[in-house]
Amino acid sequence: VLKAFDYYSSWKGQQQMYKLDIGWPKIPEYFTGQTFCVAVDSVNGLVYVGQRGDNVPKVLVFSEEGYFLHSWNNTVEMPHGIFVLNTATDSSVWITDVGTGKYGHTVKQYSPMGKLMQILGTPGNAGSSLIPLQFDQPAEIFVEESGDIYVVDGDGGMNNRLLKLSNDYKEIWLTGTNGTGIGQFKIPHSVTLDPFGRVWVADRNNKRIQVFDKVTGEWLGSWSSCFSEDGPYSVRFTANYKYLIVAQLNINRLAILAAPPVGSIGDCVMVNTVQLAGETKPHLVDVDMKSGAVYVAEIGAQQVQKYIPL
Repeated sequence: VLKAFDYYSSWKGQQQMYKLDIGWPKIPEYFTGQTFCVAVDSVNGLVYVGQRGDNVPKVLVFSEEGYFLHSWNNTVEMPHGIFVLNTATDSSVWITDVGTGKYGHTVKQYSPMGKLMQILGTPGNAGSSLIPLQFDQPAEIFVEESGDIYVVDGDGGMNNRLLKLSNDYKEIWLTGTNGTGIGQFKIPHSVTLDPFGRVWVADRNNKRIQVFDKVTGEWLGSWSSCFSEDGPYSVRFTANYKYLIVAQLNINRLAILAAPPVGSIGDCVMVNTVQLAGETKPHLVDVDMKSGAVYVAEIGAQQVQKYIPL
């Protein structure tokens, strides 16, 4: 017990690493539903928010200064995760849709103005097939500039898997079944990549983060000791890749974990936390890879908040 206490107290004096930007967004009244996800286009200075509710626009677009720009609603039913891909020539917005209606169980690519460009999965049909591709409540997606796609599927459906797809949407590898063992998942909820060829997955209901080799899909390690109080809902790296930002929804907290450099995953070290107000319920986060700002989609507070690194 003493050792744990010493370890905790040694961090206790640490300065806070982020402060809330109380001026973002300029007009919070644009949030009219439950804000489930947020994605930053740091190249173009845009922030995309996915929200749910009856008769609310499902996607809102803000400038990084907090000005509302536009929204769209077509073909989005229940957004869960959102991701912006920037290539040399253009940018696109990927949304995972966990709805049960005619647009659901899909991953969709949109233009920045909301034009539907691509649908992955079988709209309206939950399933586990790879040919044709099917999802069941796909939780989140990460797309590399090469076009390779990583999908965690899903948010409580029949699938508990991590897929890597080629840029023509064929399976490269697949890992994961429902369970608590190595490489198994109970609600794989968020996915991201680091510069060292590793895929990081928030294995929410197993209260751990698991790490895989992006080329082979091989399991590289897992972190669980930081999540005894609540499982990880999100995984995102800071702009310098020194830390991982993890939302813990049920305890209204952001955990800031030390990211291991090349080599062993080891076990997690919680460097800092950001305690949010009660019932905020942070669901998914994203990081501006230019400014380092962290955006938090909060389904309890029905808002997105911006935190600035100090």
